[in-house]
Amino acid sequence: MGFVGMILTAVVVVHVYLWRRLVRASTTPGSRPRRALTWALVILAALMVVTFAGSRLGLGMDVERVVAWPGYLWLAVMFYLFVFGLVMEVPRAVATFVVSRRRRTAETAAPAERAEEETAPVDEVVLAGAAAGGGATAHGTATTGRPAVEGAAADAPAIDRRLFISRTASAVVAAGALATVGYGVSRALGDPVIERVPIRLPRLDPRMSGLRIAVVSDIHLGPLSGRGHTERIVRMINGLEADAVTIVGDLVDGTVAELGRLATPLRSLESRYGAYFVTGNHEYYTAAGPQEWIEELRSLGVRSLRNERVEIRHAGAALDLAGVNDLNGVPSGDGPDLDKALGGRDANRPVVLMAHQPVQVTQAAAHGVDLQLSGHTHGGQMAPFNLLVPLQQPVVAGLASVPRTGGGDTQVYVTRGAGFWGPPVRVGAPPEITLIELRT
Repeated sequence: MGFVGMILTAVVVVHVYLWRRLVRASTTPGSRPRRALTWALVILAALMVVTFAGSRLGLGMDVERVVAWPGYLWLAVMFYLFVFGLVMEVPRAVATFVVSRRRRTAETAAPAERAEEETAPVDEVVLAGAAAGGGATAHGTATTGRPAVEGAAADAPAIDRRLFISRTASAVVAAGALATVGYGVSRALGDPVIERVPIRLPRLDPRMSGLRIAVVSDIHLGPLSGRGHTERIVRMINGLEADAVTIVGDLVDGTVAELGRLATPLRSLESRYGAYFVTGNHEYYTAAGPQEWIEELRSLGVRSLRNERVEIRHAGAALDLAGVNDLNGVPSGDGPDLDKALGGRDANRPVVLMAHQPVQVTQAAAHGVDLQLSGHTHGGQMAPFNLLVPLQQPVVAGLASVPRTGGGDTQVYVTRGAGFWGPPVRVGAPPEITLIELRT
């Protein structure tokens, strides 16, 4: 409940900020544009809440799909409106300061100009005007209404300039946010990038050098993905001609009844030594838990490694491929167990560990793992979220290493994932399918 409350609070705070900066500052009180934009923000905020709560409200996948597209797209637009709005605060403040300073200068100079004109001798032009009924005084001086009119005219442009600054800043913010989200959608819905990564394992038998492992994670089959999403990933993996395929968690965001047909193309995965799966945190978010998906994947020819390992034999040599459950399985007694997965193995044989979250590499290093394959982070998915990932995970994306107990290092490769969660948007973190080539 605390997490939900935090999310709702953030949604309210951001929408209030957007209203103040993009609506109130750029429109006049009581105007039709202000009313329309205010109601639009209220409706979009409500739609976002419904989108997040869709599965818990039992709306059904078809209804969720209709609500999720506008809801998640607005989430992305809202986020980048907020980011660009913060960026524009400095130039907005500078421009407003310059306008205000010029206005104060003009107001200071105005009384002196009026006093000079009020005491100036009546010239022939004024006298001529007086002779024609212009209202000159008999004492040789004259007063006119001109200074007051000029003062009002001086005030009006200053107000217009401030409104112009606000509207210009709002236009820049809106254009930047929409362009960024548009680019991000094209990346998220486009083909994943193929990352080819050679990794040296000191304990690898030279006969196994060149063994290729395809790594894919965070496919996130759900209300915004179709069967074509899975078919494309399978087609791209098969094109790599990998010796083994590893699916490192967060395959689905729903039940088998809702999403089973989207996973069917996994039956067509091709590799010499099989396809393997470990659970991610999202597999534990449904009431049915991960077991139904483990059985479904078995029927599709994908083996789940549940705190266990298999032997991969290649060219007369061998390595261990192990897999552990995700940390989110701990509350239900289905968490990771590296002792079970790695106990009793030949310590001279290299071991590759599938573990959804990079943070598990600390335990992996303590157990002498050579290489850990992980996902979970999405590479940040939407910059600048990549700057926040290190608060929870030791690696955002790519290859890193951790000192291993007894000497040497445990390497960890974190893939950005082939799908997306929430908004169908990726900025600065394109979707990825990885081909790792093991070398001595």
